[in-house]
Amino acid sequence: MATLRIGRSLQRLPRLSCQHRPTLAVRSCIPAATYLHHRPRHITTTRPNGLVQTIDAFPSQLENAPPDLLNRPAPAPTTPQTLTEKIVQRYSQGLAEGKFVKAGDYVTLSPQHCMTHDNSWPVATKFMAIGASKIHDRKQIVMTLDHDVQNKSGKNLKKYSQIENFAKTQGVDFYPAGRGIGHQIMVEEGYAWPGTMAVASDSHSNMYGGVGCLGTPVVRTDAASIWATGRTWWQIPPIAKVTFTGALPEGVTGKDVIVALCGLFNNDEVLNHAIEFTGTSETMRSLPVDDRLAIANMTTEWGALSGLFPIDDMLKGWLRYKATEASMYKQPSPTASLTSDRFNHRRLDDLFASPLTADKGAAYAKELYLDLSTLTPHVSGPNSVKVATPLFDLEEQNIPINKAYLVSCTNSRRSDIAAAAKVFKDAANGGNVPKIADGVNFFIAAASLPEQQAAEEQGDWQTLLDAGAQPLPSGCGPCIGLGTGLLEPGEVGISASNRNFKGRMGSTEAKAYLSSPEVVAASALHGKIAGPGWYKKPEGWEGVVKGEGGYASFSIEDVLDKLVNDAEAAVKEAEQRLENSSGMKPTAEKMAGEDAAQESSTSGSLTEILPGFPEKVTGEIVWCNADNVNTDAIYPGKYTYDDAFSSDPAKMATVTMENYDKQFSSIAKEGDILVSGFNFGCGSSREQAATAILAKGIPLVVSGSFGNIFSRNSINNALMGVEVPKLISRLREAFPAEGAAAIGQAGKETITEPDQNAQSLDSPPPAPESKPDPAEKALTLRTGWTFTWDVRRSQVVIKEGESGDTWTQKVGELPPNVQDIIARGGLEKWVQKEISSG
Repeated sequence: MATLRIGRSLQRLPRLSCQHRPTLAVRSCIPAATYLHHRPRHITTTRPNGLVQTIDAFPSQLENAPPDLLNRPAPAPTTPQTLTEKIVQRYSQGLAEGKFVKAGDYVTLSPQHCMTHDNSWPVATKFMAIGASKIHDRKQIVMTLDHDVQNKSGKNLKKYSQIENFAKTQGVDFYPAGRGIGHQIMVEEGYAWPGTMAVASDSHSNMYGGVGCLGTPVVRTDAASIWATGRTWWQIPPIAKVTFTGALPEGVTGKDVIVALCGLFNNDEVLNHAIEFTGTSETMRSLPVDDRLAIANMTTEWGALSGLFPIDDMLKGWLRYKATEASMYKQPSPTASLTSDRFNHRRLDDLFASPLTADKGAAYAKELYLDLSTLTPHVSGPNSVKVATPLFDLEEQNIPINKAYLVSCTNSRRSDIAAAAKVFKDAANGGNVPKIADGVNFFIAAASLPEQQAAEEQGDWQTLLDAGAQPLPSGCGPCIGLGTGLLEPGEVGISASNRNFKGRMGSTEAKAYLSSPEVVAASALHGKIAGPGWYKKPEGWEGVVKGEGGYASFSIEDVLDKLVNDAEAAVKEAEQRLENSSGMKPTAEKMAGEDAAQESSTSGSLTEILPGFPEKVTGEIVWCNADNVNTDAIYPGKYTYDDAFSSDPAKMATVTMENYDKQFSSIAKEGDILVSGFNFGCGSSREQAATAILAKGIPLVVSGSFGNIFSRNSINNALMGVEVPKLISRLREAFPAEGAAAIGQAGKETITEPDQNAQSLDSPPPAPESKPDPAEKALTLRTGWTFTWDVRRSQVVIKEGESGDTWTQKVGELPPNVQDIIARGGLEKWVQKEISSG
């Protein structure tokens, strides 16, 4: 096995001569035939001269997930679908005949796999509390222990034992503490499979997108629902397309790509979006699977809900290697099934026979592009992923460091360890491995035990130990602020992990930077932020080429498709504006006639409404003009852990939105529609933020966008929500907030919530709340506008006051299966009913 691993890891790319194009500077040359696993990050100091060419009662539900989802022929879509939509189509249940899912739709989801980690026992407790006793599909569930593996206290060991015994009793695959980080296990063991959908009760499940698997996070209630029924719900997010051009230069890595993306596009461009990465075959060939995993992993920090790469030749080669390795070296586990049950060539043959791809002409909510050939090594921070600086700028500042970290599921695979070791081997110049700088602590932990073993066999692990690195067990550790080596007050640390929010890796008075493994290693060696010198800035380099929208990154065929789509969208927008500006107010008779005509002409696309569920939800708009209204503003932390208070709806109603506006409870009335700005409900994961709004008698919240966890907690607790960005713009035009200069702009300082909030470490701290100055404007306004959500037609109707305009907008479908969850009073009650009726 050592021979196979070493040969694969050290295999070099053959150099091909490529013709120059009279565009940007020098780019790496990518061969037509590639290696299986990863591209060596550095081969020589001489760079090749070639250029690459470039979104209650009660429908029947399917009792079980289809046994052969991957082999089920998918009907041809009548409209183009993105890769994300195609995968969701496969894993959605109870769809109407001929229904093709699209962004904004709510679906009943039965994912291929669901992973839980140290939170498995809290999920199990919730699972048992709702009356479940047996996991619906044991092959669907994976349990790992990875977060607090260094904690040997009796309390933690008891929890770990409870999880292991529960997994054994239920017969699910289980990976004990020290075996690896859950996300790495999902990938290397083949649970995250290309063209499938896998979820986890952890925010970094986005990482599965690196191998073409749609990975996205779920909350604990969702996980318990999947355990009990095999299903939960999901609203397909808006989908963003990120096109890569060019090819990565030597000395630049996938970590540099995502660090740069987070810093260069740092105005929430992809917040709560699903991302699809794309590019020409030549460009994508410069991104090995390990680099893709790092990029997909940190799309979480970028604000996205998934980060999906295509199923291409690079991935296929890696998959073939994994299948060969699994067949040659079968290592039975007493607690999990064989790797070869998932990684095998027969399964790959089926996958490659008809791999999923996005349809030409598929609609994306946003399009960005990045020219990889212009990218340089970047460093994130301090204490924010929204700040990314070219390495050479930081090197000039001579920033001393105290701690360096090669840890986490982002960048601690064998290729990352090899890259770090090479820094020290190069510095040895044939002699003894040099030691890390005095006063620096360098901590290393592999992403999984197999990755560590491979690094040991290659000699790279020992090289780092010889240099003075301190090994830690495979697990999350310092990345989430647990265990040995945390940052102390006043210290500076640089890490190859994924998150550097203030206090994440230790003291809030420390500074944390993020970079690639080789920059971490070089910084440890030199005692300051430094690189290994492998990247040479091209002559005439003028910065990173990137942008939003436009045609710069498209092929001729893509340009033609986009021109047609843009023209159609422009025509529709012009027609809508003409209709709204005509000043003609439709009579009730005319509106009724139009409704009848629309129902007749679009009956096939109308949403079924369950008996007892309202076809329309309507009310007066109560306007809270603010962005980033966090969960503490909605339901203050001082009440969250007062069980007597929080179990009394009448009391909760008196403090709803108290930290935003103490006058809210006296202004808002039962039946109103609460409308607020963008990123509503960000921050901690408290469910009371949703239940308090319901306690106030408000059935529906409308925003420009929702925080993901709040969005999930809303449906799980039977609060309806819908995103209508256009409404936010119109309200801001009609009711300007003179004291809100920062409206719509993310600030730089983080909000400090009360200590008892227990803000999840898996949730980025919210941006500062931007709202009007109370001295200038009332914070809560009764607008006199009426908002109606027509559930049957999947559209909203806004009447702007008695004499104002009336306009409509399409929104995502709320299908019967999600209506059922809301009608039953939330997901837990829905699960209880499913169990009792099953």
